[in-house]
Amino acid sequence: MSGLRTVLSSAAVAALLGIGYGMWCAIASGEDRRRELIKNLPESNPVRMEETRKRNALVMQALKEAAETNDNIARGFGGPAK
Repeated sequence: MSGLRTVLSSAAVAALLGIGYGMWCAIASGEDRRRELIKNLPESNPVRMEETRKRNALVMQALKEAAETNDNIARGFGGPAK
């Protein structure tokens, strides 16, 4: 009876190790794919990143100017709303 218990315990430990290894392989391959995607993002290109920074600075400047004025710029282009 003790021998059967030892065999079953060993089999259970081996199964858990196999499951753990399988999960590790699945996660590790996902990490490699994620790194490859990040490497190919447009933001990894320095020229594209600088264009994005300039565009963001212009948008923030426009928002700052709009916040400092009392004019309703939403109605400035279509005449009065009815």
